[in-house]
Amino acid sequence: MMRTRPRRLAQLLVLLTGTALAVAACGSDFADSDSGGGADDDDQNDAGQTDGAAQAEDDESSGDDGSSLTLMGFSSGPAEDEALNAIIDAYNEQSTNTARFNPVPEYDTALQAALAGGSPPDVIYVDSNRLPDLVEAGALAPADGRVRNEDDFYPSLREAFTYDGTFWCPPKDFSTLALVYNVDMFDDAGLEPPTDWEELATAAEALTDGDRTGLALVPEYPRWGSFMFQAGGAVTDDEVTEMTIDSDANREAFEFLRDLYAQGYAATPTELDAGWAGEAFGQGRAAMTIEGNWIVGALNNDFPDVNWAVTELPAGPAGPGTFAFTVCYAVPAASENPDAAWNLVDYLVSDEALLQFTEQFPVMPGRESLAGAWTEAHPDLGAFLTGAEYARPFQFVPGFAGVVDTLDDGIQGIAAGNREIDEVIQQVDESGRAALGG
Repeated sequence: MMRTRPRRLAQLLVLLTGTALAVAACGSDFADSDSGGGADDDDQNDAGQTDGAAQAEDDESSGDDGSSLTLMGFSSGPAEDEALNAIIDAYNEQSTNTARFNPVPEYDTALQAALAGGSPPDVIYVDSNRLPDLVEAGALAPADGRVRNEDDFYPSLREAFTYDGTFWCPPKDFSTLALVYNVDMFDDAGLEPPTDWEELATAAEALTDGDRTGLALVPEYPRWGSFMFQAGGAVTDDEVTEMTIDSDANREAFEFLRDLYAQGYAATPTELDAGWAGEAFGQGRAAMTIEGNWIVGALNNDFPDVNWAVTELPAGPAGPGTFAFTVCYAVPAASENPDAAWNLVDYLVSDEALLQFTEQFPVMPGRESLAGAWTEAHPDLGAFLTGAEYARPFQFVPGFAGVVDTLDDGIQGIAAGNREIDEVIQQVDESGRAALGG
């Protein structure tokens, strides 16, 4: 088992604060397992004891040993909590272990406290963008063959949870970005869903009318980055060892988006008096938006009368591009009972559990073999799943968060029309080089 390095752990866990995730520390308690055999005669009794001891040894080695386990994570809402608790109830019915889900507020702050305190929960959520920090801190135990059929996970998701050549944890589920559009507005304008940048610009212009904009788009890297990919650009190389922000491809993506905002064909949620892009879209203040699977529940619950559909993000000069957003089920290195913890994780990412969870909640299972079953259950959301074929994980390296902050600040300025593209690129490039030591 990997041993934690307390000083290094305490230093690096500081990087977790200030993010969008939330947690509260919680402990685990464990029960000893009793196993034995009995019979009426000595021969049968000896055989029974032998079989019982063998069964106990098998149970212990598999992690099904009567432990009490806690899965700590964050909650995206009652619907997801209910769906996940149903999976855990099913696990408890077929296992001698007993697990419970503990969704907590202020996840990153509490996770920091739990890991630094040395008594973490048995299983935790880890965002793909935070994985490198936690690995460098010695806070996680590697999956190391603990999960069945690792090769069945989408390559982009395996990559998201692989660091230094080691696969650390399996994806809980994932979402991609896609274009969500108002069907009635498109029909009234005689438009088809856009498939490339030119068609997107044309649709955005045609659908902008009075208080309604064509496209509601948050000016931030998790949205603009998809356009960078579509243009053939990126912030860094694939290994995150060299900065590649200073490229004609990235300039082309930034110029395309800048022009949409400048012409009034795209707007931020704030400009549309909305808390987020999904709200602006649901209120009819925008005909299109770019969001992930999480928009589905919000639209169905808050705007049930809106006739909407989803399609892949329009392709750019270099082809399609989108992000994969995902968290994994990870086991802390300081786990008191790693075998039982991995037993729970293995069940949570089994075919049966993933299908049950994602059929109830419109995120997508991370296993490629389940694509057909998920699409059958969600026939109108297939564009999200298609994006998995070319999606890129949202992940850099420890110490890079400040570079992304610099990029986001620059993107906001470009969208507002008060920052020059070359100025932003130069500033991000310099910040990134310093972070990468080059």
